[in-house]
Amino acid sequence: MSERTRFGRFGGQYVPETLMAALDELQTAWLELREDNGFLDELRARQATFIGRPTPLYHAERLTEHFGGATIHFKREDLCHTGAHKLNNALGQAVLARRMGKKRIIAETGAGQHGVATATVCARFGLPCTVYMGAEDMRRQEVNVRRMRMLGAEVRPVSSGTATLKDATSEAIRDWVTNVRDTHYIIGSVVGPAPYPEMVRELQRVIGDEARHQYLASENTLPDTVVACVGGGSNSIGMFAGFVDDPSVELVGVEAGGLGVETGQHAAATVGGQAGVLHGSFSYILQDQFGQVLPTHSIAAGLDYPGVGPEHAMLAELGRASYVAVNDDEAVAAFKLCTRLEGIMPALETSHAIHHVGELAREMGPGARILLCFSGRGDKDMHTIESVSPTDMPVIGGPQ
Repeated sequence: MSERTRFGRFGGQYVPETLMAALDELQTAWLELREDNGFLDELRARQATFIGRPTPLYHAERLTEHFGGATIHFKREDLCHTGAHKLNNALGQAVLARRMGKKRIIAETGAGQHGVATATVCARFGLPCTVYMGAEDMRRQEVNVRRMRMLGAEVRPVSSGTATLKDATSEAIRDWVTNVRDTHYIIGSVVGPAPYPEMVRELQRVIGDEARHQYLASENTLPDTVVACVGGGSNSIGMFAGFVDDPSVELVGVEAGGLGVETGQHAAATVGGQAGVLHGSFSYILQDQFGQVLPTHSIAAGLDYPGVGPEHAMLAELGRASYVAVNDDEAVAAFKLCTRLEGIMPALETSHAIHHVGELAREMGPGARILLCFSGRGDKDMHTIESVSPTDMPVIGGPQ
């Protein structure tokens, strides 16, 4: 196995023999195209005209005032077409798949944002699209299911296991094994066998590269701390990529603490997991003493996954990034706080990171600087918010 497939001791290609040829084909195509000016020019042009890049850097003045500490900025990936950072990766992989001559696209999705992004690029390029989604996630993210179907995608419900993202990913891999000759699998995060973790990071690093340039132009310095939510970890690794070589910048990933890490009902793979193999990659996963993958829980479907990308595992082991867990109720409170104070409704995934930004801002104090990757918008989460907190929640120190 090539060292190129690994991040330190993490990563690799733990897949059935039938997929090795497809992975070799994909890796060869990716390594060639990432150096191809024609491919890169097409990608940059479509990022500008189809996604709406560059997304803005935003000074969250009222949250800064509310927390009374560090200055807070958002990198607004919620303003990407389709409402989340997921389109950066889906568009890049769709352009790659067309150049490889693939005729069919499959994907998995949790919160539905990656499914919507994949259905969107397939509609744009006229490619048939099948999206696997856990039945529980289809219930939680009904609006996104309707959006995918409106875009022409087939959404296949998955009822096995906990009927969430892990189970949808397993079904998508089974489909790929069967139809690998003409089908490209657009994995939505920095997980899975090589070359997916590196490829998805490179397609998402536009977030961090833009943010670093914008922050320097706006503030004439770098942020002290960069924060992002982590499920599989694609928005965070894209953001971190712009700052990982700046030792003065602290990197913080925020995982889903669910009902509390101590309860066992969570999805914090880095905080509460151990090294193991899941979906073709060696990384931190939630497992029992026999190596069996444990059920997960998070109010945010996009974070409800029992593993984390292998590059995150390496960054954690090296101490280059730190990882914390935020619970469901804290994320819901942050959702409402940001909506009331900034007039911006964050995805529940993003809301986990916003809660931790508040704690950091108070701790770091005035004069310090925090940059948050605002990964997606939260209108998709309205049903969930109303089901767990149906009455208005007053914002302490904010408008009543």
